[in-house]
Amino acid sequence: MWGVKVDGRVERGEQTRRQILRRAADIASVEGLEGLSIGRLATELEVSKSGVFAHFGSKEELQLATVRAAAAIFVARVVDPAMAAPAGLERLALLLDGWLAYSEERTFPGGCFFYAVQAEFDARPGRVRDQLVELDARWHALVRDTAADVPGVGDPGQLAFELVAFLELANAQSVLHGDQRAYDRARAAVRGRLADFRR
Repeated sequence: MWGVKVDGRVERGEQTRRQILRRAADIASVEGLEGLSIGRLATELEVSKSGVFAHFGSKEELQLATVRAAAAIFVARVVDPAMAAPAGLERLALLLDGWLAYSEERTFPGGCFFYAVQAEFDARPGRVRDQLVELDARWHALVRDTAADVPGVGDPGQLAFELVAFLELANAQSVLHGDQRAYDRARAAVRGRLADFRR
């Protein structure tokens, strides 16, 4: 055929990188980004330390790549399905429900990856914090802009603030207290808040 020949070593390298980052994101969601180490990942994935190091070069680069990988998983799991819906209340409801399912179904074992790692870096200047700040701002802007497309919403920024607070509290209560009912409460709170705009 006319297809381009793919170097098997390159493909294997990319596959290994994806496996490393997926495992790193799972660990970080429970233990934080500081819990990551090249040695630990090499041992758990049964690859050489030098192989892991070659992909990232430093702990900070590993942390940054892990955040990017988690963001890609989040977008695929939460954002993309909602964006397929028409703009307005349906899209906003899907976005919020998608976030709750992402946390409740433990896409990452520690609940929301970003909720888990933000507290670790919120007062620590540097590239990792900058990346987390940017991603958090993008999420809040997405919820706000999606809310702005709902007829009757007076202050989309305020509504977004309240809705995100419901989501994050459900995640926190579930992770800290093992309270799975928190997701039902958050869904009820979201429905109650959005009911104002269904009339």
